Amino acid sequence: MPVTYQSETRDARSAEHIVLSSGASALSLFPGRVKHAKTSYSIRRVNLAEATRLVTDRRPEAGDLVLACVTLLGQHQHLESSTGRRVRLWPGDEIIVAFGARYAPDQFEASVPHDLSACHLVAAGGIAARVESRHASIRPATQIEPIGLLADAHGVLNMRRAALGTPPASRAAFTVAVLGSSMNAGKTTTAASVIAGLRRLGLRVGAAKLTGTGAGGDRWLMTDAGAAPVLDFTDAGYASTAGLGIEALEQILTQLTRHVAAAGVECVVVEVADGLLQAETAALVRSMRFIKSVDAVLFAAPDALSAVAGVEWLRQHRLPVTAVSGVVTASPLAAREAQQAIALPVHTPDELADPRIVESLFPVLRRLPSLRLAQIPQR
Repeated sequence: MPVTYQSETRDARSAEHIVLSSGASALSLFPGRVKHAKTSYSIRRVNLAEATRLVTDRRPEAGDLVLACVTLLGQHQHLESSTGRRVRLWPGDEIIVAFGARYAPDQFEASVPHDLSACHLVAAGGIAARVESRHASIRPATQIEPIGLLADAHGVLNMRRAALGTPPASRAAFTVAVLGSSMNAGKTTTAASVIAGLRRLGLRVGAAKLTGTGAGGDRWLMTDAGAAPVLDFTDAGYASTAGLGIEALEQILTQLTRHVAAAGVECVVVEVADGLLQAETAALVRSMRFIKSVDAVLFAAPDALSAVAGVEWLRQHRLPVTAVSGVVTASPLAAREAQQAIALPVHTPDELADPRIVESLFPVLRRLPSLRLAQIPQR
């Protein structure tokens, strides 16, 4: 059966509507359309040059790449590029993002829609979804209209196609996990600070963000602190980890930590997003694979009571919690309350960046041959 063509009213200048013999429909991509679209951080691993058409009649799946038009600006008025630049958005812009769910109590709860009707940009890192709820302090989400799913001759382009593989197990590195009581508790600042402290001890440090919503800010901060390499779950092929089962979460853990360890680092700092009550965080942290992978835990909390509850939760689940940090340390009084209640060190970010503090928290590091503690002046 021959292919028939008819004009596409949405943008007759750059696309044609194609009715395929199979009954599926697609939009052919004219040269330059993908090139001129604004692209996002989350999809940076996908080779967009492979896209030759747009599928318009398939239910989207998490990780599918979509070409969409910005129709109304809201909370997110910039798109984060692969290099970290904040790209200003305007109504009428065409963007390439990935479908994914979002779980962010301080921003949006959102899910992958059932069709390609109008939806929302729910994260600056490039996540398309349909908002279910939002925090009262957050503006309504930026509205977008999907034009079609990017595809090649083999089907729709999905982030999973460009995911890192899983390398064989290599020499284990000392692994510090940073967990927290909630979003914005200070987890990434804690992770970056301890990375800086480990680096100042002369140790080679890598890092991985295991869960969350695709965005580059945390990655850049850990890179600036001295970690190399730094990976996140988007490198494992996921726009976000909301809604993933434990098998996928454990696979991300294995993929990322093995890749980082294979780079020859002596220490790995891993961050798990959101709070201990978030379903995916709780499932991963309770898993035996996670427990066996972690040598020490730093817990970030916004206040003393959260610190007490979080440390108790971690102890109940046999996790080696070593110290508390986070927003609670902005108040010396609150930090003192927490320390008295949990009988653990409570350190500010600046203190965690001090090599002497890091060495006192992780005395096992004294066995590492590259430790240069003797070269650091006593306080």
